[in-house]
Amino acid sequence: MQSSLKKSLYLGLAALSFAGVAAVSTTASAKSYATAGAYSTLKADATTRNVEATGTNALYSKPGTVKGAKVVASKATMAKLASSKKSADYFRAYGVKTTNRGSVYYKVVTMDGKYRGYVYGGKSDTTFAGGIKSASTTTTATTPATKTYYLAKPGTTNTLWTAPKYTQYKASKVINSTEALASDQFVVDSAATKTREGSLYYHVTDQTNKSISGWIYAGALQTTPSNSALAKKGITVNYIDQTTGKAVKSGVIVTTDGATAGGNITAAQATTLNDLIGNATNLPKGYTLVSTTPVAATDSTGNKFGDTVNVTVAPNAAAGITVSALNGVNATTGETTNLLADANFASDATTTTTKAAANFLANYTGAKDSIASQSDLSAALTSAKLDAVFVPKMTTDTTPVQATDANGNKLFTKYALNTQSLPTSAVFGGNVTLYYTATGTYAQTNGSSSMTEVK
Repeated sequence: MQSSLKKSLYLGLAALSFAGVAAVSTTASAKSYATAGAYSTLKADATTRNVEATGTNALYSKPGTVKGAKVVASKATMAKLASSKKSADYFRAYGVKTTNRGSVYYKVVTMDGKYRGYVYGGKSDTTFAGGIKSASTTTTATTPATKTYYLAKPGTTNTLWTAPKYTQYKASKVINSTEALASDQFVVDSAATKTREGSLYYHVTDQTNKSISGWIYAGALQTTPSNSALAKKGITVNYIDQTTGKAVKSGVIVTTDGATAGGNITAAQATTLNDLIGNATNLPKGYTLVSTTPVAATDSTGNKFGDTVNVTVAPNAAAGITVSALNGVNATTGETTNLLADANFASDATTTTTKAAANFLANYTGAKDSIASQSDLSAALTSAKLDAVFVPKMTTDTTPVQATDANGNKLFTKYALNTQSLPTSAVFGGNVTLYYTATGTYAQTNGSSSMTEVK
């Protein structure tokens, strides 16, 4: 009987043990998922729902803790979007779901539409947190003092937008091409900078058609009409060098006297245009007009506004540049002396050559009225050894003579050319003033032209 009791206890314990193991196994295999509540559309003003990733949470096809949620953008990808310098990588939040555990997931989409899904947004459906935060896609900029502008390059590039591209979700073009607006004036009323790119945009209104307004890249505007706009109400002129047959300058000549795009040119307008074509301001520098009346009034063989004409020009005779003054400036006192007029400078045998060379520009020639750049002028002066000149130091005796050192070597003051004082451009046939700064005392070794600085 005792044996039977033991057997019964054993079997009972075994059964209990088995049941316990079965219970544990069942609990361990059931994964715990959250459930999401109903979807709600966010109602706040759209511009207040611009957000950016923080990089701490991934983007999912459903709230991330709900069964079946798939990764749309990994945590690493969201981190890249967070540090992006492109406005296209901002997000717009437009919906929300809250799980039974109190976690809020916002439905978001990137400004370019590339990524769309749910991201953890903290515990409140009224404040962005967790994987996203509020973003200012633009910052207010100073409106320019000049308010009126024209399109620099009318066409399909840099047209008008409802908002700077990608700073608002589904920002769109107001007009696909601005070519028809080439002659229109635009007035700026506000300005903004794209936060990530740093590019400046203006909000403008077309003064010809005030129903056309929008945001445009500031670099797409200029204060004068574009060449394409001017060309329609003027004459495009190609100045042709008669010696080479090649165009040396092209431009648009306009008259404000009743010109209309593609319209007829009256005799008076033709006279005005021809005068403007031959004006020194419009002629290529260094050339003289050969053609006398390149534009003819509209008739069977005449011109219309918008036409292109070729104008023959001839290069002017060669001319040099005269040095009107060669000024030496005392670095200590600031006193200026025209070295060319300095009797001591002129009387010295060594510097007489230098003085004569100072007029080298008369032999440095180009077509009269053409331009020598500052860099070309500097190079020419250096080539002529006029990057420095030496002026004799004189004694203060009653009858001054050139000072010498203990070895009998003649002493000079060195003046170095101040290249920054050179004109930005010099005209062949004109003159220039050169400025030199005294830099120290030099001795000329007897019987030699070499100069040695006296320490």
